[in-house]
Amino acid sequence: MGRWEGKTVIGLTGNIATGKSLVRRMLDHLGAYTIDADGLAHQVMAPGAPAYKPVIVTFGQWILDKDKRIDRSKLGAVAFSHPEALARLEALTHPIIGQAIDTLIRRTRHKVIVVEAIKLLEGQLTDKVDVVWVVDATEEQQAQRLAKRGLSPADALKRIRVQNPQSDKLARADVVIDNNGTPENTWAQVRAAWSKIQGAAEDEAAQTQVQRVQVTPSTATADKMAISSLDIMRGMPKNADLIAKLLHERTGRMLSKDEVLMAFGQKSYMLAMVNSTPVGLIGFLVENLITRVDEFMVTSRAPVSPVATALIEAMERASRELQSEVGYVFLPDNEKAETIQAFLQLGYEKTRLDEIKVPAWREAAREAQPSGTQIFAKKLREKRVFKPI
Repeated sequence: MGRWEGKTVIGLTGNIATGKSLVRRMLDHLGAYTIDADGLAHQVMAPGAPAYKPVIVTFGQWILDKDKRIDRSKLGAVAFSHPEALARLEALTHPIIGQAIDTLIRRTRHKVIVVEAIKLLEGQLTDKVDVVWVVDATEEQQAQRLAKRGLSPADALKRIRVQNPQSDKLARADVVIDNNGTPENTWAQVRAAWSKIQGAAEDEAAQTQVQRVQVTPSTATADKMAISSLDIMRGMPKNADLIAKLLHERTGRMLSKDEVLMAFGQKSYMLAMVNSTPVGLIGFLVENLITRVDEFMVTSRAPVSPVATALIEAMERASRELQSEVGYVFLPDNEKAETIQAFLQLGYEKTRLDEIKVPAWREAAREAQPSGTQIFAKKLREKRVFKPI
């Protein structure tokens, strides 16, 4: 047992585009509390955050965009081209990130925590975690994934080769996840390694528990079913067919098995069930202390209000368990009034990007908002991890 008594902390690492985030989110589905240390680095450099001014003083005003935010592409162009510059950037940000990680781990009730960090083994975290997982992929796979993010082949190779050799990480790994194959193959490896971790069974049991929600009984009509209770359950790969069915009803497109598994690598799902029949779904991502909901639906046969309320409240409970500070919901511009009303009744307020005052929150909403959607926001907790300065 390492620094955090009563908890098993997995250090998850691997070089760029090997698939660390996919594995982290798979572990999140299984019940671990997960932390994206590299994502926290973005928050500590947001305007007003602790590393914002030191980074500007070190690298110059030229790294700012027109809104006075640090342009990560400009900063990255310097940091990833010059090892000395990368070392200076890490010296400014890593101590702050380390303090935040320590706070989050001590607060969570989870027994298993995952900290994803590309520089895990090169920094102080390596001596604090209990076990090291390394996600591996070939350089060809890395380059293909970076190309999908918009990098040119030359820039992709530069990003890959400026890092310490992947072989150094593999030599220190307790667990290696080979992410060269299909999502299903990666999931099988993650599932097998997870089952051997102390505390994993307890966290998974809490994650997969079905919650029975009593609702005001509704009367069946010609087009709506009658319900008096709902079962709310976490979407898992084992019920991927149910999720695919709901998404097909919503979009008209049937997802393949690999597409559903990849969706699990991008977000979490909650399902509402009536007598084993799915009647609603909410898809959300909790990352860097911010919740983003980009999928929501109630089937045409179910009454909207009770199903929507149960799903929203379940999503909020899960978000607070993950210490989320704020929730953003992106609903289509033509969303039904009933759905919008359900969010409004639970304290969400319609907002615009320019009305979001916290820079890190505004940036997260900006990056996540799909086109053709409106934003609804709700503060989920008062005390923030990164206090403004």
